[in-house]
Amino acid sequence: FFRSVVGDRGVVTDEDELEAFNVDWMRKYRGHSKVALKPKTTQQVSELLRYCNERMLAVVPQGGNTGLVGGSVAVHDEVVLSTSLMNKIESFSPESGALVCQAGCVLEALDQYVEKQGFAMPLDLGAKGSCQIGGNVATNAGGLRLLRYGSLHGSVLGLEVVLADGTVLDSLTSLRKDNTGYDLKQLFVGAEGTLGVVTRVSVLCPVRPPSVQVAVVACDSFSSVLEAVRMAQRRLCEIVSALEFVDEECMRLVLRQMPDHCRDPLESAYPFYLLVETSGSNREHDTAKLEGFLEAAMGQGCVVDGVVAQDEKQAKDLWKLREKVPVALSEQGVVYKYDVSMPQAVMYDLVNDMRERLASAAPEAVVVGYGHIGDGNLHLNVYAAEADPKIECSIEPYVYEWTSGVRGSISAEHGLGLMKAECIGYSKTPEAVRVMRGIKELLDPKGILNPYKVLPSE
Repeated sequence: FFRSVVGDRGVVTDEDELEAFNVDWMRKYRGHSKVALKPKTTQQVSELLRYCNERMLAVVPQGGNTGLVGGSVAVHDEVVLSTSLMNKIESFSPESGALVCQAGCVLEALDQYVEKQGFAMPLDLGAKGSCQIGGNVATNAGGLRLLRYGSLHGSVLGLEVVLADGTVLDSLTSLRKDNTGYDLKQLFVGAEGTLGVVTRVSVLCPVRPPSVQVAVVACDSFSSVLEAVRMAQRRLCEIVSALEFVDEECMRLVLRQMPDHCRDPLESAYPFYLLVETSGSNREHDTAKLEGFLEAAMGQGCVVDGVVAQDEKQAKDLWKLREKVPVALSEQGVVYKYDVSMPQAVMYDLVNDMRERLASAAPEAVVVGYGHIGDGNLHLNVYAAEADPKIECSIEPYVYEWTSGVRGSISAEHGLGLMKAECIGYSKTPEAVRVMRGIKELLDPKGILNPYKVLPSE
C-alpha cells in the first residue's frame, strides 16, 4: 500500500538507509523502525495516516531530526513519516510579510529566500542548515531571535495539519487578525507531532534590519552580567535584538576545539561573556548607541572589557563564539544537555549548585552554562569522557526539582520528547496534564501519533 501512495522512492526499507531515520542527532536515542515514508503532498500524508490509523500502526513524524530530547525518532518499530520531500515554497507577500510553504522546507533555505526580498525568518537556530519549518513549529523552537520577534505562537499565522485519521485540518490563513472561534493552530505549535502532522505553514516574516551591530563584552561575575543586561535593555531598548551569555569554560572549549573558526576577541580570559546584538535601520545611530552602552557599562564597572564588530565579517566571527558552543561540547565525549528557563537572577545558581553536587559524586564531570539570558533560557551542560550512570543519577531528577523550586520550566525550547515526558509534572499541574490528555484522546483516540512522547504514561 505504501508504495502505491508515495512510489518506490518514497518508501525506505534498506537497513543502512534507515539508520539516519532511526538515530537522533546526538546519537542518544535509537529506534528500530523498519520503514520510513517520504510523502510529497498533503493528500499523500492523509492517505498514509488513514491507513495506519485503521490498522493501529504507530507513526513518528520526522522533519530534520535535529531535536535533542528524542522526540523525532521511533522508540520501538513505529513507522517514520518524513517530511523531507515536502519542500516547496508556495507564496510570499511583500506587503504583509506572509510566507506560505510546505513543512519540509529547511529553515536556512527559507531565510535565504525571503532575504532576497528584504525580509527575514522570525527564528534562527544553530541547526538552521538542516532543521525544517514543520519541525520548528511542532517543537515551538526558540533560538537566537526570540528576544526580538517572540515565539512561533505569535509568528505562525496559519497551519495545515493532517490528523491521525487522515482528516486534513485547513487553518492555513495568512491574516494577522482573525477572531472567529478557537485558535486551533495553537494546539499544534509545540505539540511535537502528537496531535497531528503539520504539512503546510504560513509564517509572518519581519523586515530584515539593514543595520545589525554586534558586541562581545566581558564580566567578572554573573551579577555583573545581569547588570549589563539590564543596562543594555535600558540604553538599547528599541534596537536590542539578542542577549546571549557563555561562561569561561564554554569560551575555552570553543577556542580550543575550533582554532580555525574562532579567535578570542579579547586579550585576557574572563569568567563570563555577554554577546549583545542590535538591529535597526540606521548604522550610524545604532553604532553610536552600542558604543555608548559599552562606555557606560565599563564606567559603571559591570563590564571590564569589550569589543564592537567593525564590519559584517567581524560580527559573524563574534557570533561563532556563541553558536559553536554546542558543537565544541559535542566533541568532549558524553554530554548531558538540559534546557531550562527560570528567573534570570538565579540562572547561574543552578550551574554552581550542580558543580558542587558533582564535585564529590563525579569529580571527572565538567559543568558549563550558556544560553539566551535575554529571555531566561539556560543551557546547562555536563560532559565527561565516558557515560557513567552515577553522573546521570546525580543530575536527574535534581535538575528538574531545582528548576521547579524556582517556578521555572524543565523545557524552555527543546520540548519534552521522550526524554522528559515522564517529568512534565515538574512544570505542569495534574489538572493541566489531564486537559492535555483529553485533547490527545480527542484528536488521536487510538494513540498512533508519536507515542511515548510529551505526555507521561498513565
